[in-house]
Amino acid sequence: MKTIKFILCLLFGLMFINAGLNKFFNYMPMEKPTPEQMKLFAAFGEISWLMPLVGIVEVIGGLLFIFPKTRALGAIVILPVMVGIVTHVFTMDKSPMGMGIAGVMFLINIWMIIDNKEKYKHLVS
Repeated sequence: MKTIKFILCLLFGLMFINAGLNKFFNYMPMEKPTPEQMKLFAAFGEISWLMPLVGIVEVIGGLLFIFPKTRALGAIVILPVMVGIVTHVFTMDKSPMGMGIAGVMFLINIWMIIDNKEKYKHLVS
């Protein structure tokens, strides 16, 4: 079980590192956005600091998520981005593959938060 958890966390972290680096270097092709998505992306473009911030959070969170010692922090750092991804995919994108990937990634993130709940107790007491 420990090996499976490490592999899932490694893949999760690498996916976020890749997504974060793509925000800076734009090396992954993107499907043609819908008109609703075009409006959303235009609004994000108006806030010039937003996408670099998300990219930095994704890279840092992905790196933290890979290593067991920092995984609890990485899971919390990635959570707001993950909520945004799930919200976007399930409300605007609605592609079955996107929903599946986002759903699995969200479940892995929640699993790691629950798995590390002892580390968070001093934050809420």
